[in-house]
Amino acid sequence: MVDVVEKTAQKCFMPLTVGGGIRTVEDMRIMLHAGADKVGVNTAAVNNPDIISEGSKAYGSQCIVVAIDAKKDPKRDSWQVYTHGGRNPIELDAVKWAKEVENRGAGEILLTSMDADGTKDGYDIELNARVSESLNIPVIASGGAGKLEHMAEVLDKGKADAVLAASIFHFGEFTVGDVKDYLSSVGVPVRPLFVSK
Repeated sequence: MVDVVEKTAQKCFMPLTVGGGIRTVEDMRIMLHAGADKVGVNTAAVNNPDIISEGSKAYGSQCIVVAIDAKKDPKRDSWQVYTHGGRNPIELDAVKWAKEVENRGAGEILLTSMDADGTKDGYDIELNARVSESLNIPVIASGGAGKLEHMAEVLDKGKADAVLAASIFHFGEFTVGDVKDYLSSVGVPVRPLFVSK
């Protein structure tokens, strides 16, 4: 019986990332020991960038996800970093900050366009492409998913490695299975959906 349960669990594995309120490496330790596979930081990383390198040294870069909330700067051809859930502008260029985050040991970036977030009009392709092209670590695109085509577009033209979506699932417009089927149909490699019987 144990063997069957273990095999089923392996087929269903989905890494769990915990974020929000993580301000210290000790907070990371608590979350990882409680069962999280990864921890996400945003404001804490901006306030104290050493948390990235210290967390990476303690637990490995694969555990450290840095979230970057970015908004287009209309005066420049760039994006500005925001903290506190996109409420507070910080004098940081999002692409430069992403490079620093990688150099400090982050294993992934969760990149949210504050301009596109909640609009369901599509991801910020240019932002994602600029950040993705400047890094060697995975970028997860966030903000703007409204159609299945938006996901394929940001993976292709935006060069993102993964996509995050919320509203389309919360309001029942699409299921995870719908997304996987669509992405597979346009040639994006996806893990098949495991359905228990």
